[in-house]
Amino acid sequence: MSSKNLTRDEARGRASFLSTDAYEIRLDLTTDERTFRTETTLRVTAAEARETFLDLIAEEVHEIELNGELLADPASRFDGARVQLPALAEGENTVRVLATGRYMNTGEGLHRFVDPVDEEVYLYTQFEVSDARRMFACFEQPDLKATFQLTVTAPAHWRVISNAPTPEPSAAGEGTATWAFSPTERISTYLVALIAGNYQGGTGEVTARDGRTIPMGVFARASLAEHVDAQDVIDVTRAGIEFYEEAFDQDFPFRKYDQIFVPEYNMGAMENPGAITFVESYVFRSDVSDAIRERRDLTILHELAHMWFGDLVTMRWWDDLWLNESFAEYASTLASAEVTRWSDSWTTFALSEKSWAYQQDQLPSTHPVVADMVDLEAVETNFDGITYAKGASVLRQLVAYVGRDEFFAGVRAYFAKHAWGNTELSDLLSELETTSGRDLSRWAELWLQRAGVNTLSPVIEQDADGAVARFAIAQTAPAEHHVLRPHRLRVGGFRLQDGDLVRTETLELDVDGELTEVPELVGRRADLWLLNDGDLTYAKVRLDEDSLAVAMEHLRHLEDPLARTLLWSAAWDMVRDGELPSRRFQQLVLANLTGEDSSSVLRTLLQQLETVAGPYAAVEERAGRTEQAADAVWALAQEAAPGSDAQLQLLESFARLARTAAHRSTLEGLLGGGLTLPGRTIDTDLRWKLVIALSVLGGIDAAGIDEQLAADDTQSGRKHALTARAAQPTEVAKAKAWRRTVEKDTLANESVTAVVQGFRRVTDESLIAPYRPRYFEEISRIWAERSNEIATRLVAGYFPHSYGGQGVLDAADQWLADSEDAPFGLRRIIVEGRDTVARQERVRAADVG
Repeated sequence: MSSKNLTRDEARGRASFLSTDAYEIRLDLTTDERTFRTETTLRVTAAEARETFLDLIAEEVHEIELNGELLADPASRFDGARVQLPALAEGENTVRVLATGRYMNTGEGLHRFVDPVDEEVYLYTQFEVSDARRMFACFEQPDLKATFQLTVTAPAHWRVISNAPTPEPSAAGEGTATWAFSPTERISTYLVALIAGNYQGGTGEVTARDGRTIPMGVFARASLAEHVDAQDVIDVTRAGIEFYEEAFDQDFPFRKYDQIFVPEYNMGAMENPGAITFVESYVFRSDVSDAIRERRDLTILHELAHMWFGDLVTMRWWDDLWLNESFAEYASTLASAEVTRWSDSWTTFALSEKSWAYQQDQLPSTHPVVADMVDLEAVETNFDGITYAKGASVLRQLVAYVGRDEFFAGVRAYFAKHAWGNTELSDLLSELETTSGRDLSRWAELWLQRAGVNTLSPVIEQDADGAVARFAIAQTAPAEHHVLRPHRLRVGGFRLQDGDLVRTETLELDVDGELTEVPELVGRRADLWLLNDGDLTYAKVRLDEDSLAVAMEHLRHLEDPLARTLLWSAAWDMVRDGELPSRRFQQLVLANLTGEDSSSVLRTLLQQLETVAGPYAAVEERAGRTEQAADAVWALAQEAAPGSDAQLQLLESFARLARTAAHRSTLEGLLGGGLTLPGRTIDTDLRWKLVIALSVLGGIDAAGIDEQLAADDTQSGRKHALTARAAQPTEVAKAKAWRRTVEKDTLANESVTAVVQGFRRVTDESLIAPYRPRYFEEISRIWAERSNEIATRLVAGYFPHSYGGQGVLDAADQWLADSEDAPFGLRRIIVEGRDTVARQERVRAADVG
């Protein structure tokens, strides 16, 4: 095992006799473009004299000092990931480590970026799960909390941000300055943050419940600052703080709240206390759909929820990562629905988070919500739809099971008891049992410790007059995860009235076991019955034949967006399970896109349309199905309200679907200005989408792409240009893309993804089919040589999902058989990719049948 891979047992061993008091970290960011100087002084208390080790990934260790004594030959104590220490003294100890650290371009550790617009340098950290050790020597585990005091020397014109309020800098030399931050509150190492560079933006404040003034800042690179919606971000944050303080009965725990949009970021955002980092795609330099704006606000609220759940109270070890993320997912959706303009956020949750969870839970790699995180490598592979989305769905079911008032009473008691400490799941369940009066041990075992998703189906018999004579709910489970769960849910009944589907019946009840009789509905009438109306539980839902027929005919006549979404979700799940032909689903989507007033629903339907017309369509039908979808979407874009959200989304979908000479002509007209849509400006990012679509069709050459880049030589423009070049339908372009990413290791994280995305954009899949054997030959080397982030992007991104069918299945099976000792994370990607292809084959077979 690599020394980079800390195990849970090793972490427990350190925590059994150590407590960390304080870190003092001195950083010099003015040395050179590749490295920085890092000096860490750590005060630690040992319950007994015992040897231990610090975690550190650095270029070189220069000095190691223990209790005032320099240790001889520091290089011999450092293996590239660990600093071995001799026995600590019983009681208080001081350890100092001086090293040279290395900047990263992978989004891990301390990331360095140069803005092509003005050549300004920007730095930021991303430490979760275990990359604080890339910036300073530490005990890299969440239960050894401490205070952190940073002193940073950097160019004088920079803004330097960390968890504590930014101090006034002092002059340090010609053109440089030093920022001496005050100590942080007690937090975990993965939550320490440093953001430095010429970041610009706006400021505001909020008054906390206890009367404190909490300053807020919203920042981005100088070249992007004019596009930052600082006031919108501050308004959402202020509403969220007020909501959470009341819901948790706990004052905002930190002294300030900065939110910084950073370049080449791997995640959506990160909950560093007081210094939250966000992906730059949430800075809108062009028009975007409301679905994207809602997603940004949900992300803001998600990270804000972490200030309490994750930062104030932190998991003891990564086994409970799910609880951090699931609680933030649940709380942010609740807050969004109740205190922002996105009152239909539970619809978005059903569309995105739950859809992600259902797909992840049906993969061979699924796992219980409470995963067995034996080491850091296991943690890295479990930032997935189970940890985030299923966990949040299960929490929503728990709220329905115990009651909202009882749930939040338990949460308040949990925060009051464990503030600034570390906990396990049992600590929260104990409080919830007290406030609800329910024994949650069986519930927790079935929902949290067992994998898989149940299917709920109605069993309905009618009398001669069409009234319900019998209503029951059947529950099934997959054979490989055969567990039946208790569900608190609602049944909704809908009737056609003046052409609209109107809810006329609703019943909330408990479902358990294989069959639950529902005598309350005997004698009732409905044209459509919907299980899990309101989306309280986590389960796949089926419709009876009569309800399915009504849903297919009248989906657009159902005004309730959440109920409409649940019907769409049931239909989509039936497609994925081979129960509803994908051709029929394509027809259903095209018949119901007109008038869809939910931006998030429209976005999801268009994504699903592109899937059923593409990889879910039989190979011989794919071109025709895609052409039909593109033509229909373009026609709808022309009919949409001028400048509307729907018009934008339909146009973007058309660009992704385009594949014929006629489509190419339309794209050329839009790009050149000869063809217009009412109220629609072809702004910078939309222009690039058209360029990329044209490149796929051979409608623009390298010189044309260069011309577009010259007009937008920004970080975003350069990424789009990489995609456009890799998308060109030539063997030369595909070979160059493969060489730049697989054979060379010079591109930064986002650039790697940009190239991979372009490589995969083809209308003739034979163009990239020769890379299938090369893929399986290269992936072990890639995994061994690249960082976890880059390796994952390459291995997952290049998996040959769409161009191989049975050949890909055979190749994946052979690789898995030959690579039983391959790292778990690598094997998981291959297993998941294989399952995706196998499902595509089943869906295609059902379509033909």
